[in-house]
Amino acid sequence: MRARRLMFAALMGAAAAFTLPSSSAFAKDMLVIDFVGEPNSLDPHVQWNPDSFNVYRNIFDNLITRDDEGKIAPQIATEWKYLSDTEVEFKIRGDVKFHDGKPLTADDVVFSIKRITDPTFASPQLSQFDQITDAVAKDPTTVVVTTQGPYPVLLAQLTKLSIVPKHVVETESKDAFNLHPVGSGPYEFDHWTRGVEVVVTRNDDYWGQKGAFPKVSFRAVPDAATRVANLLAGTSDLVTNIDSDLANQVKASSEAKVVSARTERVAYFAMNVSKPPLDDPRVRLAIAEAIDKEGIVNGILGGYERTVPELSSPAHVGWVEGIEAPAYDLAKAKELVAEVGDKAKLEFSILTAPVYDQRVVQAIQQMLADVGLNPKIEMTDMGNWLQRMQSGPDSIPQSAFSRWSCGCQDADGIMYPILHSSSGWANIKDAEVDKALDAARSTIDTDKRIALYKTVHEIVAKQNYVIPLYQASVIYGAAKGVEFTPTPNENIFVNRIGWSGE
Repeated sequence: MRARRLMFAALMGAAAAFTLPSSSAFAKDMLVIDFVGEPNSLDPHVQWNPDSFNVYRNIFDNLITRDDEGKIAPQIATEWKYLSDTEVEFKIRGDVKFHDGKPLTADDVVFSIKRITDPTFASPQLSQFDQITDAVAKDPTTVVVTTQGPYPVLLAQLTKLSIVPKHVVETESKDAFNLHPVGSGPYEFDHWTRGVEVVVTRNDDYWGQKGAFPKVSFRAVPDAATRVANLLAGTSDLVTNIDSDLANQVKASSEAKVVSARTERVAYFAMNVSKPPLDDPRVRLAIAEAIDKEGIVNGILGGYERTVPELSSPAHVGWVEGIEAPAYDLAKAKELVAEVGDKAKLEFSILTAPVYDQRVVQAIQQMLADVGLNPKIEMTDMGNWLQRMQSGPDSIPQSAFSRWSCGCQDADGIMYPILHSSSGWANIKDAEVDKALDAARSTIDTDKRIALYKTVHEIVAKQNYVIPLYQASVIYGAAKGVEFTPTPNENIFVNRIGWSGE
């Protein structure tokens, strides 16, 4: 309890975590980064996808952030303390200016919080912040945030809260702000060529660590092989979302290198347990025993990933050691399918989308077919995939391959939306699971939270409501001269990227 009252202060040494190598002073004029797609929007409150976030997070500052090791660190807030179990006071930097020269104050922080938590604004990120009930500016550099109850995930969620300028947003439409976003971050918006690139320029008046590159181009290159070809040809400097086969191609070259990190993202096999044949616990157990996780990780994914027995990863607060999930056992899986009989032979779909590694999806389909089940792959676009997966138990597909990241590195961000009966993503109705998840997000005692998540993990492992597969890795290809440390939350902070001159 005492720890809850302690002040979390920003020490001068914290800046060392973000210090670039001295060689970065000789960085090239433009850093080129190839993503899978272009941003949906550059207004940080109206979307939630990695290609958007990794662009606008360099234009805007967040209230707080994470360092390269994943630890919560100061940004616009220099320090914070709990006034009570439901109130946190933040001290705001007094030396921050937006790109139009106007100062950033506590009023902008309050405005940003109230904007993203306003149900009528309908932010896709609302569920990340819906425990916040109020935000008040006590003075120009002090903000008090109130939650509806003790909320242990507050700081983790606030690492994603971008601060927008009240004076600009109140006078412009959403569309206008999206077309010319104004932030306070290390890079300023320059231009956006739809379907091609977003270009930003270095903010030389930035209050914090300045970027090494005068300009950065974020390009949309949907095909992974093309991204790697660009890298090897020298027309890009950093490429995202490559698989192990393409990583081997990069490793074999003399022009580039591979950098990777295990993330908070968890891959899992989702099932609608209200629909046959997956409403039969024996079928779900057979699926769990039929999927060779180690074979997928080592045989397909090149060993970058790590198998997990629970719906979280070691990068999450809420990871529990010692959980035992059903082991791979082909013979037992076949016996269960035979025991179920004709019902087990009913056809069911595995919904997927191009963004996912289809080698994995196809392997799972074959593994399930090998034990006598009848799965069929159903491909759709990502927008439709998202819509159908969060459409409620009556409409959620029979099964799907999925990878989930909340960007918050807290188990609540993955377990609550997937397992709690109130969520549009969930299709199970387990009162014990609901009770434990509600309690875990209502106490700031970490030991109690771990015990509650242990309960949930054990129930999921017994009932096989979902099949956790592996902790995903993020794999990048980088030019030899790029100095870049991937983070567990997959953020790309351009002002933390250096250049060795190679």
